[in-house]
Amino acid sequence: MNSNPMEVFQTVAPGVARAFDNLIQSLVASPGLDEKTKQLIYIAMKAAQGDETALSFHVPMAKKLGATKAEVVDAILMTLTVSGIKGVVTCLPGAVAAFE
Repeated sequence: MNSNPMEVFQTVAPGVARAFDNLIQSLVASPGLDEKTKQLIYIAMKAAQGDETALSFHVPMAKKLGATKAEVVDAILMTLTVSGIKGVVTCLPGAVAAFE
C-alpha cells in the first residue's frame, strides 16, 4: 500500500480529491494574505494538530516562498498557548531540519 496519504486519497476517492484540490486552489488564490503568510498560518495550524507529515511538505513550500527559519519556528511556537506543547515537540525538530 502507498504510504503517501494524499496519493491514497486520490486513488480511492478521485472525485472528492479533485474537489478538495479545487478548494485549496481557491484558498491560495484568495487575495487577503500573501502566499508566504498563508503557508506560515497553515504550518501553525498543522503543528497545533501535531501533523508532522503535513509540515514535511509545507515547511519547504514556505521556505521557497521566502519564509525564514525564525518565522517557521515562531509559527510553530504560537501554538503553545492554544494547543499545548505536543505540537511543538512533535513538529519543531522536523521543521528546523528542513532549513539545515
